[in-house]
Amino acid sequence: MLVKTKSKFYTPDEYRQLEETTEFRNEYRDGEILEMAGGTINHSQIIGNIYAFLKSALRGKNARPFMSDLRLWIPRHRRGTYPDVMVIEGEPVFTEGRSDEILNPVLIVEVLSKSTKDFDREDKFRFYRSIPEFREYVLVSQQEFLVQQYIRNESNQWLFQEYEGESATVSFTSVGVQMLVSDIYELVIFKKEETEVQE
Repeated sequence: MLVKTKSKFYTPDEYRQLEETTEFRNEYRDGEILEMAGGTINHSQIIGNIYAFLKSALRGKNARPFMSDLRLWIPRHRRGTYPDVMVIEGEPVFTEGRSDEILNPVLIVEVLSKSTKDFDREDKFRFYRSIPEFREYVLVSQQEFLVQQYIRNESNQWLFQEYEGESATVSFTSVGVQMLVSDIYELVIFKKEETEVQE
């Protein structure tokens, strides 16, 4: 969930300075700063499961996963954001003069929240697609065994794949590893009321 701060225009450098001292992480949207609210236990568990798997599966390979405390900057759209999980191939490329803001993920995973799922699927995906290195986008539901994936092919087209049910296997194509949906949702408990709450 994102919460707007007081109406004021911030430059990217003002935003970055604020992020160095603030208690809470904030997203930057072309002059606006939006506070990121805390997530659910399922949200945190899923992120941890995926990160731990990728860290182990990519050991010794030319790719590294990062969790949501590393900021991504999207120059074309002047956006600063904290994806739930990112994978960088090779060396991280940083915003000039920064060591806390990268530019070059190949894979981004977002765990969908009720308040942000539409934004994550549409506008945020459009912003991410402007990153030259970006090749794979994975969206994970918190309410059911459901993973949606977009993969960029050699013709620069985005292909959609959906994985339903805990016995399915997700292929993280951009980094050449596979993960069982049951492992993505390890220790996650679905609550009936979560699926019944009106948005």
